[in-house]
Amino acid sequence: MRTPAISLTNLIGLEGVSRSDIQTLLDTGFYFRDVLDRPIKKVPILTGINVVNLFFESSTRTRISFELAEKRLSAEVVNFSAAASSLSKGEGLKDTVRNIHAMKMDAVVMRHPAPGAALQLSRFVDAVVINAGDGTHEHPTQGLLDMMSIREKFGRIKGLKIGIIGDIAHSRVALSNIFGLNTMGAEVTVCGPGHLIPPFIEELGVTVNGDVDAVLEWADAVNVLRIQRERMGVGIIPSVREYRNRFGLTVERLARHKKEIVILHPGPMNRGVEIDSDVADGDQAIILDQVLNGVAVRMSVLFHLLGARELLEEA
Repeated sequence: MRTPAISLTNLIGLEGVSRSDIQTLLDTGFYFRDVLDRPIKKVPILTGINVVNLFFESSTRTRISFELAEKRLSAEVVNFSAAASSLSKGEGLKDTVRNIHAMKMDAVVMRHPAPGAALQLSRFVDAVVINAGDGTHEHPTQGLLDMMSIREKFGRIKGLKIGIIGDIAHSRVALSNIFGLNTMGAEVTVCGPGHLIPPFIEELGVTVNGDVDAVLEWADAVNVLRIQRERMGVGIIPSVREYRNRFGLTVERLARHKKEIVILHPGPMNRGVEIDSDVADGDQAIILDQVLNGVAVRMSVLFHLLGARELLEEA
């Protein structure tokens, strides 16, 4: 199939990314989803392209997903762990990245605890930069895979009512979802403890509602976020039990709403806190679809940013 070029040269975030670019990335993601359903899942689109995965934070889903996406496209992949690098000996990020780039890498996928790290990286290297999560800023490929999963379920994004429930203040997933969903024409409401809702959030075009049952009654789908204690320390919520009672998605809570609500979760899940196991594993959840769509949409991002513009050949 023919696919239009996108205007991006890097993927730092979804803020400011055009509707047409997001649409193209999602459309191509569905093409690669079909590729992943074939007996032979590998295509030679990025043969000869070198990609390095720089992860300065722990990651399971995102790192494996990117590596699978790169290998499915036949790219050469190098994985970098900060704990086993010269950073542990005092080397700075700038020197580490420049040394890696001197090895002729075409693209860098980076996760880093500092907001803005991916943008800073793009100023250090002459290579495609893909943000795999920078602190509490953005996680653009997660936003894309969430939108892809929503579109797969409903056939559209425009006009849908999407709730984002949980720790909004510390969530890069929340921001990327907000930017992307707003651009694609969805209505977004955020819900969580008042001290975990940023004071500026309504300026981004969302509604704030502290009543999770009201949000569930309103929403077509909800994206459930975990409490990120590693970013905020202890004491941010009075107790796990209180949080679960006020904001957790339980079977009993969902049963009070006489409607089907599609449930997403970016992972990792704190079962029994923000979501119960019976809900996460139930028919309304599309969490495993998100995982598969994550590989497909990351294949789409790599494909578009690394110069394959004109024709996707069946392979």
